[in-house]
Amino acid sequence: MTRIDDLVTWLTERAGIARNAHALDAGFSERVVRGALAAGRIDRIRRSWIATGSCDGRLRAAASVGGRVSCVTAAAMHGLWVPEHGLHLAVDHSASRFETAGATVHWARGPVPVAKHALVDGPVNVLFHVARCLPRADAMAVWESALRTHAVDAAVLRRVRWRSSAADALAQIAGELSDSGLESRFAQLMRDAGIPIRQQVRIDGRPVDALIGDALIAQLDGFAFHQAADRRRDIRADGRLVLRGYTVLRFDYQQVFFDPGYVVETIQLAIAQQLHRAS
Repeated sequence: MTRIDDLVTWLTERAGIARNAHALDAGFSERVVRGALAAGRIDRIRRSWIATGSCDGRLRAAASVGGRVSCVTAAAMHGLWVPEHGLHLAVDHSASRFETAGATVHWARGPVPVAKHALVDGPVNVLFHVARCLPRADAMAVWESALRTHAVDAAVLRRVRWRSSAADALAQIAGELSDSGLESRFAQLMRDAGIPIRQQVRIDGRPVDALIGDALIAQLDGFAFHQAADRRRDIRADGRLVLRGYTVLRFDYQQVFFDPGYVVETIQLAIAQQLHRAS
């Protein structure tokens, strides 16, 4: 095995990309690096980086601008749920301007210090950029995914100095983003509106989230984006309840947390139509 082969193996073990200086520190001479370049085994990025041909294009893009993969792109790399997205990169304020080539570039600095040559933002900085970049419903879904997969902790997020009103708002409700938190928020809305409810009543063999009166059911859709099979199961269950004389109203987390007036008004109008009474 040649030293060029050793260099390619060493790079592959590091996601296929590294600083040229780090290769030298690892014992690879400039002659070996030049030989690998000449043989087409590796290529150079922005003079100071070397990479294999199989290196992730997102990492290549980050190295080419002296920045990091961040926001939804990095969230996907961390295994979080993300909406459809293009390439998102984060760079320091002091970085020189460059051709973005269609990438979304975040010039703001996240709250967590970043190693000088890191190519991917960590979870907290990712959530910072997500909060500032995405519509609130999508941003909340990414944050919930980070909480559900234990990439971050809700108590820690609430103590971070975010320097962003959007991130602050999400951090303050981070502990309530579970289904149980959603149900608690809905119950409080109903209490504030003077509407008595019963929670987790079993009807047709399954618990419903809230029963109002004898016949009005409120079902709450949590953060987890349902698979098609789950959605079909919910629709089937709603249909069975309707055939048994119930009215089913379904609300999602966005409505309960950020449009509570709509939720309360909808319940009030249903009561005004006597939909809470058994026919």
